[in-house]
Amino acid sequence: MPLLRSSTLLVALVALNASTCRGKNDDTKPAAAPEVSLAEVDTSALTPRERREWAGQVSELLAPCSDVPVSIAQCVQEKRPCKSCVPAAQFLLKQVQAGKPKKDREEAFHGRFDTNKLRTIVTDGSPERGSPDAVVTIIEWADFECPFCKLVYPLLESLLERFSGQVRVIYKFYPLEAHPHGEIAARAGIAALNQGKFWEMHHVMFDNQEHLEQADLERYAKQLGLDVTKFKADMTSRETTDRIAKDKKQAEEVGLEGTPMIFINGREVDLKTLPNVYDDLEAWVKLDIELAGKTPKPAPPKSSALPVATGMVAPAPSASPSGTPSSVPSARPPK
Repeated sequence: MPLLRSSTLLVALVALNASTCRGKNDDTKPAAAPEVSLAEVDTSALTPRERREWAGQVSELLAPCSDVPVSIAQCVQEKRPCKSCVPAAQFLLKQVQAGKPKKDREEAFHGRFDTNKLRTIVTDGSPERGSPDAVVTIIEWADFECPFCKLVYPLLESLLERFSGQVRVIYKFYPLEAHPHGEIAARAGIAALNQGKFWEMHHVMFDNQEHLEQADLERYAKQLGLDVTKFKADMTSRETTDRIAKDKKQAEEVGLEGTPMIFINGREVDLKTLPNVYDDLEAWVKLDIELAGKTPKPAPPKSSALPVATGMVAPAPSASPSGTPSSVPSARPPK
C-alpha cells in the first residue's frame, strides 16, 4: 500500500525564510491572514491558528470547477455554480484539524478535486460486486497476503452495503514479491473467478491470511463447492498468468506504489491524506453520488457497527473511538 512522503525540508525552508534579518528601516510587516466566514462551513472547533491557516488556504486555492475562476472562499460566498466548492472548503478544514502541513493539504485538495488527476481505467473481465449501473465505481489493486489490504476489505464491504445499488467495487490483482503466498493466492482467486466464486474465495483468503499454502487453497475451493481438479489446472494456466501480468502492468501505468491502491470514479484515493479512513471514504463516495445528480442512500442508525474481518492478526493502525482505522499504511512493491 502506498504511503507517506515528508515535507520536512519545505517546512524548514519556510521557517528560515520567515525569520530572515530585516534592515533597521524595513517597515515591511507580514500580510494579515484574511478573515473568512462561510455559513456552510463550521469552523467553531478550530483554534485561532487553525482558523488562520484554513482561511488563508481557501482564499488562495481556486475553486475546483475550471469555469469558476475564483477562490474557494469567493465561490462559496457568492454561491457560484460549482457544487464542489463547499465540500472543498470542508475538506481543507478537516486537513487543518488533522495537523497536515500546508503543502500536504494542497496536494490532498488537488488529489481529491483536480480534474487533471482523473484516470481512465479499463475494467473488462475484472471481478466486481454491486450494481453495474452504480454511479460510483471503486477499483482496488490488492494482495491477499497484504495485512493492510485485509484492513481495507471490510471497509469496502461496508460501503457496498451503505450505498446499496449506488456503488460497485472492482478487484484487480497485484501480488507483491515480498509476500511468499501473494502469487498463489492471486492465482487461486482467478481460478475461483472462473467458476463464479471469486468473492467467496476473496473473503476466505483474507479471513485466513496466515493459511495460504497450496493445500489450504485447495481445501477452501472444496469447501466452496468448486471443481478442485479444474481449480488446480486454472491456477497454473497461461490465461491466469496473463491476467495477473495485465493487472500489474496497468497498476504500474497509473503509478502504484504499494497495496492497496484505490481509485474512486477514476481518481486515486491517497489513504494517507484521510484523517479517518472509513468516515472519509464514506464522505468521498457520498459527494460523488451527489455530484452525479443522485441522492445518496440515507445513513444507517448510529448504532450500526462497522464490520471487521475475522481472524485479523496484523497490527492495526491507530483507531478512532468507533474502531475504524484512522490511517492505513501500505505494503510496497520492491524497487
